Amino acid sequence: MALAAVVLWGTTFVSTKKLLEAGLTPADIMFYRFLLAYGVMWICSPRIRWPKNWRDELLCVGAGISGGSLYFLTENSALGLTLASNVALLVATAPILTVILTRLLLKSGRLRNSLIAGSFIALLGVACVVYNGSVILQVHPLGDLLSFTAALTWAFYNIFLKKLDGKYNTLYITRKVFFYGVLTLLPVFLIRPLTTDTAILLRPMVFSNLLFLGLVASLFCFAVWNAAVKHLGTLATSNYIYLVPLVTMISSALLLHERITPVALTGAMMILGGVYVAENGGSIPFVKRLFVKHT
Repeated sequence: MALAAVVLWGTTFVSTKKLLEAGLTPADIMFYRFLLAYGVMWICSPRIRWPKNWRDELLCVGAGISGGSLYFLTENSALGLTLASNVALLVATAPILTVILTRLLLKSGRLRNSLIAGSFIALLGVACVVYNGSVILQVHPLGDLLSFTAALTWAFYNIFLKKLDGKYNTLYITRKVFFYGVLTLLPVFLIRPLTTDTAILLRPMVFSNLLFLGLVASLFCFAVWNAAVKHLGTLATSNYIYLVPLVTMISSALLLHERITPVALTGAMMILGGVYVAENGGSIPFVKRLFVKHT
């Protein structure tokens, strides 16, 4: 179940890029994706549940912005400027950014030696990916910057979730995120109106990809992922996330004909390896030996 969710999530970058090429804007894609998911969730669970206080509601608003409108606007915009594999790899730095922000903002946790080492390795990998895109493949570096910004907003989203953890169930929080994600996206359409042209939206490729993003990648994967967590536990399941950029790299090469260069592969391995060391370094023997004098 975890592997199925990861494979589907890894192909969402390709699906989004296809929609951008079809003429939809980053805001269009996010709006229809979230609207579909929210509508189905409302049908399945129509009961209205009010927050315990307004502070919690503001946290839900923050989660909707950071994990909804702002995240998908930056990620989708990045996909229009750089390679899908680049976006997936740079967004994969979100776990490291989450730990750092948690330490700085919530004053919880500590900056372990393995986190510092993993962050350094991952940042070198980011440099390789950006260099590969801007120099070797002549890709606009703004796309890579937007990808890294998306990872940063997702880190803030995780902090909002941490504040809400234990107060409400996952279904309630997810529906709130979808709702406020759509709501906070609406001002964008004052600048560029929402695409409502049925000639575009009802094209088989566009319609099928929107359904895939809204119902499969959002709702189905959400349910399957939660079921996997119950069987495997949070830590074991979260390790599957490291496969997302690799799935994206392979699928983008097959479907979008993006080039996989040695520099890109080196950057990919460094980012994924750095993230893994940062999160699990304390349990890796050679990392333990490397920092034993400092601990």
